[in-house]
Amino acid sequence: MKNRLWYIFFGSVFLGVFFAFTYVARGSAFKQFDFDTTVKLQNHIPISFDTLFSFFSLVGSFEVITVVFLAIIIINKKLVSFLAFIPFLGAHLIETIGKAIFHHPGPPHMFFRYNIGFYFPSTYVQPGYSYPSGHSLRTIFISLIFFYFLKKSKLNLASKITVGIFIFAVDTLILVSRVSLGEHWTTDVIGGAILGASTAFFSYLFL
Repeated sequence: MKNRLWYIFFGSVFLGVFFAFTYVARGSAFKQFDFDTTVKLQNHIPISFDTLFSFFSLVGSFEVITVVFLAIIIINKKLVSFLAFIPFLGAHLIETIGKAIFHHPGPPHMFFRYNIGFYFPSTYVQPGYSYPSGHSLRTIFISLIFFYFLKKSKLNLASKITVGIFIFAVDTLILVSRVSLGEHWTTDVIGGAILGASTAFFSYLFL
C-alpha cells in the first residue's frame, strides 16, 4: 500500500510538472533555445549517423513500444497488469490533444534528416503540431517499466548496473535523434519525456 501511494505521488508530481512546463513552453521563452539546440546538434553530429538515429526513431514508434509493453504484461502473468494500458493510452490521448490545440509548429523541413524509407502507420497520424513528442513519451515510459522489473529481478548488482547503463544509452540515442533528425524541437522532447515518466508511475499501480 505504501508503494502505491508513492507511485501516485510521483505520477502526480510529474504530471503537474508536465502541465507547468507546457504552460511555459507555449510562449516564446524557448524558441531561440530550440532553434540553437537543433542547429548545434546537426552541426556536431555527422550525417553518417543519420541512419543509426533513424533506426532508433523506428524503435520509439507507437507500434514497437506497444508490442514490447504487451509482451512485458503477458510475461508478468497477472491479469490486472493489462490495466497498465490505461495510463499508457491516457498519455497518448493527452499527446494527441496537445498536438491538436497547442500552437507549436515543428522544425522546418530543411532540418529533416530521417533517411530510412520505412514508416509505421502511426507516422501518418498528424494531429497538427509537434508538442509533446510521442517518441520521447514512449521511450521514457517503457524504460521506467524496464527499470521497475530490473529492480525486482534476481540479477546481481553488477548485472543490474550494466543493464541500466544500456537502457540509459538507448534512451539518450532515441531522445537525441528526435532533435538531430529534425523531427522535434528540444522542448517537444522534454515535455514528452516528463509525460512518459508520469505515465510509468501510474502504470506501476497495476504491475
